[in-house]
Amino acid sequence: MKPANLRILTVNGGSSSIKFAVFEAGDPLRRILEGGIERIGLPEATLRVKGVNPADNFSRLVTAPDHTVAVGALMDWIEERSGRDALTAVGHRVVHGGPKYSEPQRITAEMVEELHRLSPFDPEHLPEEILLTEAFHRRFPDLPQVACFDTAFHHDLPRVARLLPIPRRYEAQGVRRYGFHGLSYAFLMGELARLAGTEAALGRVILAHLGNGASLAAVHHGKPVDTSMGFTPTAGVPMSTRSGDLDPGLVWYLARTGKMSAKQFNEMVNFQSGLLGVSETSPDMRNLLDHETQDVRAAEAVALFCYQVKKWIGSYAAALGGLDTLVFSAGIGENCPSIRARICDGLGFLGVKLNRKRNAKNAPLISPDTGRVKVRVIRTDEELMIARSVTRLLHLGSMRKT
Repeated sequence: MKPANLRILTVNGGSSSIKFAVFEAGDPLRRILEGGIERIGLPEATLRVKGVNPADNFSRLVTAPDHTVAVGALMDWIEERSGRDALTAVGHRVVHGGPKYSEPQRITAEMVEELHRLSPFDPEHLPEEILLTEAFHRRFPDLPQVACFDTAFHHDLPRVARLLPIPRRYEAQGVRRYGFHGLSYAFLMGELARLAGTEAALGRVILAHLGNGASLAAVHHGKPVDTSMGFTPTAGVPMSTRSGDLDPGLVWYLARTGKMSAKQFNEMVNFQSGLLGVSETSPDMRNLLDHETQDVRAAEAVALFCYQVKKWIGSYAAALGGLDTLVFSAGIGENCPSIRARICDGLGFLGVKLNRKRNAKNAPLISPDTGRVKVRVIRTDEELMIARSVTRLLHLGSMRKT
């Protein structure tokens, strides 16, 4: 028996995990399940599910040596639970859309070929994301799939913000600032308009998506002005294991003195740097905060992160010609009052002030009511943004299965 409502599966593939959610189409969309497969490639890979019905909640070990096997376990569970006809469509977060893709699009064989050509742009994400779409197509060949590109929000950055100061011939190959976390930023701008009104969303806004991956974006008149990540997601502020911006001369120095190859350098700046590299103990901000009074390395990692985010806020306030709203989001931004306080400390000259009690409670508005700059905490929801895009693209909003 087919479900009464159309159901959309959202898939967000990471380097060692797959996050997913299931939504029932309608107005509004209703999230009925969410979960993930974590620690892909390790013996203790786990499938966890949480649903509106407590009977759906579980966590179990699965065999997942790679993303293809992992998504097979997810598809097996979907079929076991609801049958082959359980889903109406699948929406995928695709990290890099290159110069071509600036809006959600239905996945076709031609698009998959183009994504394979784009893989050198983002070898850390695109190959696995392509594997996920192909696995779903093999199992459910008639199921519509939609690609939602994380670079799309930034596609129309001003040219001065897109340009990289290297020989122009590389721009013809698509080398430019792309920016990422676009699904999160699009959702946050929609939420800002809903919570604070259209005028606030059209003002001078800085969005700080601070999680394991961290970036900032400057927005004015509802349009992107600049963003901290660049050609790849490695650029910008320090992250859990990514370095953020570095002196390019470091590549040549390490090649000469340590015989480091380009591949080894890429491994270092993506998986061994950031909070993990500076602390030498953990990429997790919570662990570092717990140990910063006993371990100077943890304290320095936290201080460096806050200092760099503060600098980006200052530079974007300059690019915007002032600041009206500052939004914190993602795991660190939403849940770490002390990090928000340290970042905002010293930004009073911009009009940034915090209400200590509100900040401690992770309140939606953490600045004083009379503050010149409104400082907000908004919980991001990339999965809901994907589901909305699928609904619009496939015109599912008012349809029902019978």
